[in-house]
Amino acid sequence: MATPEFTIGIEEEYLLVDRDSLALVEVPDDMMADCKQALADQVSPEYMQCQIEIGTGVIDMRYENPLYMAEDAGAADLISGGRLQLGISRGSPEQVVDGYRYFGYEPVDGDHAAMARQHTSVLLDVLTGKGFAEPSPRPMFPNPPGLLRIEPHSEGLRDRIWWGAGSRSTAEWAAEQGMNLMSSTLLTEDTGVPFHELQAEQIQMFRKAWEAAGHERTPRVSVSRSVFPLVDDRDRAYFGTQSESRDQVGHIDGGIARFGKTYAGEPDRLVEELAADEAVRAADTLLLTVPNQLGVDYNAHVLESVMTHLAPALGWR
Repeated sequence: MATPEFTIGIEEEYLLVDRDSLALVEVPDDMMADCKQALADQVSPEYMQCQIEIGTGVIDMRYENPLYMAEDAGAADLISGGRLQLGISRGSPEQVVDGYRYFGYEPVDGDHAAMARQHTSVLLDVLTGKGFAEPSPRPMFPNPPGLLRIEPHSEGLRDRIWWGAGSRSTAEWAAEQGMNLMSSTLLTEDTGVPFHELQAEQIQMFRKAWEAAGHERTPRVSVSRSVFPLVDDRDRAYFGTQSESRDQVGHIDGGIARFGKTYAGEPDRLVEELAADEAVRAADTLLLTVPNQLGVDYNAHVLESVMTHLAPALGWR
């Protein structure tokens, strides 16, 4: 796997408060330097240089008002200091029939995928910060000159939108729109090759389409994997039966789909298997799917096992 452009750690911020008024005051440069040195004495250097990103899986754009979404996303990104990584998509199989209709959205000619893409197009456009709304001649508050944009606006958020692509063709479409690629543990197509090879082909097609579109920045690509090192009795009880997991081919939304296997086994074996995963090697970001119904403590244990027993041997950060 290629070295990612970020690592997991902490982000520090220093606030100086007047003891009497409790108001924020400006931090003198020499005090800031002292605070940073104090933190550096307590935290390892690699953590001093990194941020914890805030991400979503995929938000179903069939249900979204793109202007409201831009407001909420802009606020979240500003509050978090520009750390939001927003994943969106056409959506997955639903718990109800045509649930988006209960939210007031009716697709033209019943094409709900086209509706999701249209909502996405509006979202991407307004996230650029361009003005589009004519200001009132008698506003309640003064307006800046020209057409008005969605507020709050967070510069750079447009480049941190990810599309959850379930096929090679939708990955190419995402590249054309200038979105990062998020590819999960299933693809809604099957060519007979192992899942990781099909997904690696999807990534290759995405990057080729990105280059053809002439975008200036380098896109990010993530893949998802279910990874469970078996290091204690709990792991073996929960996932021991998955140690011989294989790809599965089935049907979803009326079409054929290939599902990637679960990686469960002794750490040494998982290192070998993950090192041979072509899509993991091709991506720059790995998302680990966790069994949230098993609780926080167990999931923390799984993540710690991956970071302790697998990541060093695979060169992951």
